[in-house]
Amino acid sequence: MSLDNSKDNICGILPVKKPEGWTSFDVIAKLRGVLRIKRLGHSGTLDPMATGVLPVFVGRATKACDIIPDRQKVYTAGFQLGVSTDTLDSTGKTLKTSDKAVARADLECAKSSFVGDIMQVPPMYSAIKVNGKKLYELARAGKEIEREPRAVHIDSIDIIEYDEASRRGVMKVDCEKGTYIRSVISDIGEKLGCGGMMTSLERSYSGGVDIKDCYTIEEIAEICEQDKLSQMLIPLDRAFVSYEKTTLGQWETKLYRNGVKLRPEQTGIKDLSEDKHYRVYGSDNSFLGIGTFHEGSFRSFKNF
Repeated sequence: MSLDNSKDNICGILPVKKPEGWTSFDVIAKLRGVLRIKRLGHSGTLDPMATGVLPVFVGRATKACDIIPDRQKVYTAGFQLGVSTDTLDSTGKTLKTSDKAVARADLECAKSSFVGDIMQVPPMYSAIKVNGKKLYELARAGKEIEREPRAVHIDSIDIIEYDEASRRGVMKVDCEKGTYIRSVISDIGEKLGCGGMMTSLERSYSGGVDIKDCYTIEEIAEICEQDKLSQMLIPLDRAFVSYEKTTLGQWETKLYRNGVKLRPEQTGIKDLSEDKHYRVYGSDNSFLGIGTFHEGSFRSFKNF
């Protein structure tokens, strides 16, 4: 099926619910065929095992993929205490097991140690590069290297379910970008003295997109057959809702569209901060893009 280049002028976010077993690239490849649109991209890569929110950027919105302020993530993860694997999840090889009993009160106490600003050692099975090599490539070759701990932030860890007999449960983790949930579970298990592994993972929030707004691949295909793609798209500016908003006057809108730098008083922003990003809207309330204040003038950082 040929791609419809005329659709590349579309601009928006398609909220996709990624199925288990698919890579993020698999989703993009499938959607190119379903939507017949070449310009597609995504933010926040998910492992094949994971399901949930995958924001897919359509058409002109792909220009935003690399600048989305998607720091905040929310995950729901299944876990099993008493089992440790090389991948830190149930897809890996079992390294050790423990029969140690863990009461819910002890689990609640242990998980509290991992809330806030913490240092986390990334797992070997991750896409982080060390000396030009991805860690998972080294791991698959049977190599394990020392990894430097990285600063991450976790807002909260809530134990939603926990069965003391089986030591299986479900937790909800609200964290910032860069946090490995597999490592959180493994580290909690180590603190409890029994080890632990992740058994499932669903991302329920990312990049301004909530899972309740997401569509499955099958739903997207069905809706696109009715030529109703636009009904599924989320406006691009929603991804930048954390940025302060400014609406330009008619003359300033024309200048901004033409790449002219604006004086501070032309922006309508009382207290401009150096190198801070702002959502910029035209006099007709259309979203123009992201602007920034630098060296005394307000200029476009990225136009859409």
